[in-house]
Amino acid sequence: MRVFGHIPGIKPGDKFKNRDALSKAGVHCPTVAGISGSKLEGADSIVLSGGYEDDEDFGDVIIYTGAGGQDTRKKQVADQTLDSVNLALAKSKTDCLPVRVTRGYKHKNEHSPDSGYQYSGLYHVEDYWKELGKSGYIIWRYRLVAEDVNIIIDEVNEPPAEYGAPKRKSTSSNKLVRDYRKALNVKKWYKYKCQVCGIAIETSAGLYAEAAHIKPLGEPHNGPDSEHNILCLCPNHHVMFDNGGFTISDDFTLIGIPGELVTVKKHKIDIRFIHYHREHYQKNA
Repeated sequence: MRVFGHIPGIKPGDKFKNRDALSKAGVHCPTVAGISGSKLEGADSIVLSGGYEDDEDFGDVIIYTGAGGQDTRKKQVADQTLDSVNLALAKSKTDCLPVRVTRGYKHKNEHSPDSGYQYSGLYHVEDYWKELGKSGYIIWRYRLVAEDVNIIIDEVNEPPAEYGAPKRKSTSSNKLVRDYRKALNVKKWYKYKCQVCGIAIETSAGLYAEAAHIKPLGEPHNGPDSEHNILCLCPNHHVMFDNGGFTISDDFTLIGIPGELVTVKKHKIDIRFIHYHREHYQKNA
């Protein structure tokens, strides 16, 4: 069974003698491949090991190169395709799945260990795209951003864009750690179709939908991160719902726009959260 997120008992900074030890610990199961994942499930981990010349590592931001197109000398000799583990990393973006990152001693970078392998923590895939690599072949690239909480960074260590964008600064923050599994459950129950309009958005990584919390998380609402409090919505209806564009009646007909909320038997929505949303977000109530 593929595990997304931290491995129990393993913390960022832990070191491993070799790939076999890394695999036995469950941090990164493949003993050779740099990406662990399935195009149907997503990617659960990657290893930075100096295998691709286009990789860029700025610490809290990694520009990672997909797999494929190399010969036995690790030279890029063909285009990469968005399939297999490359598609798995793309799916990790659309499904908001965390990716474990490990750095190896062959990855020549100030953040890498002098020997062995070091677990660096969880990152999320913020973007993916294709471009011509240094060798002149198409490669797939992924921008991964660290998911650490309560961390103070004086300045994001990333080179400025050519158009001279201002430098971004990051201060300490407390991010809500959401349970992606519960959101993913709800999306799968509806086959990624919006419960309001029925649209499932097609992307190059597969279907896309968003998890909308009925009673919002965090202060002052403190809604639970559970399937009973989550809807599967398209981006448009997610924004509308979060900002009072429509609310839901007790019989699941919509208030503010025509239609009714589609539900399936597996999805037991707690009516108390519907009441809360209506009370706090319905216009002219």
